[in-house]
Amino acid sequence: LDVCSLADLVPDSGVAALVDGDQVALFYLPCAKPAVFALGNYDPIGGANVMSRGIVGDLNGELVVASPLYKQHFSLRTGQCIEQPEHQLPTWEVIIDNGRVRLAR
Repeated sequence: LDVCSLADLVPDSGVAALVDGDQVALFYLPCAKPAVFALGNYDPIGGANVMSRGIVGDLNGELVVASPLYKQHFSLRTGQCIEQPEHQLPTWEVIIDNGRVRLAR
């Protein structure tokens, strides 16, 4: 699924996109491999679509996004919540092709 141009994303930050009816949080980290991560935008603990507004960082070597509501950390690679492992965000495979960001399940 073609989502956007890589130029539409903000480095070291997140943006939300509507993809086939799902809210997806896209995080562009130019220094990481891969450079773009795609997670569900819905915070299962806070109960709101806010993950794209979270703060990205590194927690003990794991790239994470901290929920802007209650600050739980979710792995950008797996969607797994670090503090409450019973919660996990859905993830999408990201393909960057000719400057376009594409998602696959």
